[in-house]
This record gives sequence, C-alpha cells and structure tokens, in this order.
Amino acid sequence: MNYIGIDIGGTQVKIGIVDEHGAVGKSSAYDVAFDGYDTPIIDTVIAKLSEFMQENKLENNQIRGIGVSATGQIDTKEGKVAGAAGHIKNWEGCNIRECIKKVYPGPVTVMNDANCAALAEQWVGGAKDALDAVVVTIGTGVGGGIIANSEILCGTAGGAGEIGHFTIRNNGKRCSCGNRGCYEQYASTTALVRMVKQAQKAGRLKSGLLDSCDINGRTIFEAAGRDRYLDEILDKWIGYAADGLASIIHIFSPKVVLIGGGVSAQKEKFIEPLRVKVLSRIMPTYAKTVTIEAATLGNAAGMVGAVYYCIKHGEA
Repeated sequence: MNYIGIDIGGTQVKIGIVDEHGAVGKSSAYDVAFDGYDTPIIDTVIAKLSEFMQENKLENNQIRGIGVSATGQIDTKEGKVAGAAGHIKNWEGCNIRECIKKVYPGPVTVMNDANCAALAEQWVGGAKDALDAVVVTIGTGVGGGIIANSEILCGTAGGAGEIGHFTIRNNGKRCSCGNRGCYEQYASTTALVRMVKQAQKAGRLKSGLLDSCDINGRTIFEAAGRDRYLDEILDKWIGYAADGLASIIHIFSPKVVLIGGGVSAQKEKFIEPLRVKVLSRIMPTYAKTVTIEAATLGNAAGMVGAVYYCIKHGEA
C-alpha cells in the first residue's frame, strides 16, 4: 500500500501517491484561490482529495496514511493552522487534520510546508547524508526548514523555520506579519519583482526589455545580461538573500544549505553568485564546512516530506 501526500499552498493544492521509499506516482494540482478564498481552502482540498481518489480508483483501506504539507504556521500536534501571517482569508484556525479525518479514518499528519520540504531533502534529496541542514524556499515569500542532529526543528508554537520573518533591515519595509524589515520583504521573488517594476516605472530599464504585464522571476532572469541596471538590481537582490543566509549559517552551522523555489533553477545566474556572496560574508570556519546548492526535489518536496513525517509519526 502507498501513502497520499497533500501539499497545500496559497494558490494550489498538489495531491499525489507516494510510496514508502519517497517515490511519487500519479499526482495532480488544483487551484485553491479561484474565488479569492471565499471558498475556504480546506473545502477545496477535501473535494479534490475525493476526486483524486476516485480518478485513481483508490479506497481508504488501500492507503496507509495521509501526510499534509501546509502553508502557514502549523500546530503539528493538533494538525491545525495556528497563524497565516495575514496572507490568506479563511485559513487561520482551520483544523486540517480534523477535516480530513471526516473523509479518511486512517493516520493523518500535518506539518508546515517549508519543514516538509526540508524533511524531503533529508530523506531522499540533497541533504540525505547531512545531520544538520537548512532548506530555504524562495518564492512569493521566504520559508525554511531546519534539520538539527537529523531531526526537524518544530519549536513550541509549530512555527520554527519562519525564516522569512527575521529582521535584516532595521525600520525597513512593513511586512504582512506586522514587523518591519523582514527577510522576505527583501529576498523573496515578490521583492525582486517589486524592485524591477519600480525601476521600469522610473524609466531606468531599456524600452521593451520586459513586458510590464509579464514581470516575474522567470522573465527577469531571462532578461538578465541585456541591461546594466537590471543586472544591478539582481545583484542587489542576491545580496539581500546572502545577508539572511549568512546569519542563518552562523546560528545553525549546517553542513548543507539548500535553496528551493522556482528561482533555484537559475544555477549560473542565482545559485552560483549567491554562494560567492554568502561565503564572503561568513566566518572562515563556517565557509570551509558548509555546502550551498539548489534543492533537488522541486514541486514534489512538500508531498514527499509530508509522507515521510506521516511514516515516522502517523497515528490513526
């Protein structure tokens, strides 16, 4: 029998069949933000879980357990959303485990998505042989999972790994969490897009370099190397990312730092210059022992890590 992994994000839920070795079989993705969250995300998840099982001719007794990876601050013990940093309507307070147990009676576990990504990389990915590792996911925000002595660091409130919300700029930009100068306000893909749009609006970029209606991480990196000012923005943004990683490395002294999210595919234009900047910012002893690479599991990481946690901690 297999497990089902569910990865709930702010725009999509991914559902897949995952075996006991971490291999992903059939999987599907579904929109959860189609009406601005007027339909609570969990309602969509339950409906699509039922649809997925029907399409794949799966009965409850054919599934060993369901592991859920979810965005937000997750109370892993209770299986509910403890906080959402103001991002998503009808999400905070949702008891994910309780809702899923209404349609599936077997073991169900719930963990923060960034922590699940770290567990996946530890299980079958780039941190497989590392006792201590940090996985940082850069996207709409910045998330992270911390592996310390082979164990995921969950913390008391279930929110350990909120890497996007430590301060790197005193009195900096206001964050949705209520603080100022948070890491994700400077190092997220959202921050990069904002910086580029501001430069375009000010007329600093070459005319026609970027379509104002289609500015995102992918199109920005595609345009890199064709405009000096855009390259300066990218360099500044990578510097922000390096600032935060230097602090993280000094605090946790990981053997491996893995960078996830869509931009991690940009090895030459992002991962390599980021590595150079981080190594120049950390103490020599740390620089000799840490490895900084792109995460290896991509979009499957949340599902895989959620199932790994279910295998280790799932109870009926």
